[in-house]
Amino acid sequence: MESIKQIYRIGYGPSSSHTMGPRRAAEQFLEQCPRADYFKVTLYGSLAATGKGHLTDVAILDVLTAVAPTEIIWKPEIEMPFHPNGMLFEGYDGEHHLLKDYLIYSIGGGVLANEDFNEQKASQIYPHSTIKDIIEHLNTTGKSFWEYVEEHEGNTIWDYMAEVWDAMRSAVREGLEAEGVLPGGLGLRRKAATYMIKAKGYGSSVRNRGKVYAYALAVSEQNAAGGRIVTAPTCGSSGVVPAVLYHLQESREFADVRIYRALATAALFGNVVRTNASISGAEVGCQGEVGVACAMGAAAASQLFGGSLQQIEYCAEMALEHHLGLTCDPVCGLVQIPCIERNAFAAARALDANTYGSFSDGKHRVSFDQVVEVMRQTGHDLPSLYKETSTGGLAMV
Repeated sequence: MESIKQIYRIGYGPSSSHTMGPRRAAEQFLEQCPRADYFKVTLYGSLAATGKGHLTDVAILDVLTAVAPTEIIWKPEIEMPFHPNGMLFEGYDGEHHLLKDYLIYSIGGGVLANEDFNEQKASQIYPHSTIKDIIEHLNTTGKSFWEYVEEHEGNTIWDYMAEVWDAMRSAVREGLEAEGVLPGGLGLRRKAATYMIKAKGYGSSVRNRGKVYAYALAVSEQNAAGGRIVTAPTCGSSGVVPAVLYHLQESREFADVRIYRALATAALFGNVVRTNASISGAEVGCQGEVGVACAMGAAAASQLFGGSLQQIEYCAEMALEHHLGLTCDPVCGLVQIPCIERNAFAAARALDANTYGSFSDGKHRVSFDQVVEVMRQTGHDLPSLYKETSTGGLAMV
């Protein structure tokens, strides 16, 4: 597996695959073809179907129009065989001669790939790719998940985790202060501030749950507004892990260094899913985004509360298992309905999974790796209208 830094990418929403990825692809193409007189970019499949709601065109134009006029062509009816999120960049001279073309795919989490290269496989630093193999290795060394990460990433990984946590906390705090209507045309108002205020009026149990909702809403609303967030593992699911960890730090006063370790453990589980299945809503539905984020949040919480390797694995397994089959069906192609609420519910479910797992000894029938494989199969069996195309499910309401 590659570095967990690929799970946590700091950037701007609303979508890692539809905004971050295309922006990076445009930057790559501009380096290859810097002297074109005009550009043409064709978007295919899911990328074209919901690209306007996800600001795909804005991300690409921000890069290319600084150099030359750029035309965006939308072809949602054509799905390329490599991945649903295909992009063809073309650069032309003043006499309409093709100078350079570049076919690339945004495969989730802001990562790019095509038939010639794959960023997901570019920096393999972990010798194991399943949780089963990792646990077997750790049982022989006595180390924890976060120590396994440190062993292969080096001590500098904690500097990056510090940067990630700082960005996550900022997204929570800024989201709690922001109010008004989210952009996009749905007329959806921000709710985080209201939920936070109402939560403070309840007893401890309901108050804590309300705060978790508020924290997740805060980050998800920041993402929907194009704000600065951290993929965890995607933009569309970026509210879950920060909500879990922010709540636990605020309520239990966990030191930052323990939060960093929990982030590392969470990313390890997300990395296993990314390696063996997918975190792309366009490929496997929302189970690969919010479902995986919930598993990451559950693993992080269990790590903080001193869960054993088996308990942490069980918590993550439960969290992902109970999101199997979750469709990606954003209304109007916006990362708002049902995405924002799903982040809030998944954050709460991550904490519930930790509580449930803490009562157990960690032994269970279905493993995390088995659930990942089922998620992969389920995602491939889902019709395309339920995979980020906004042509089915809630998107039709």
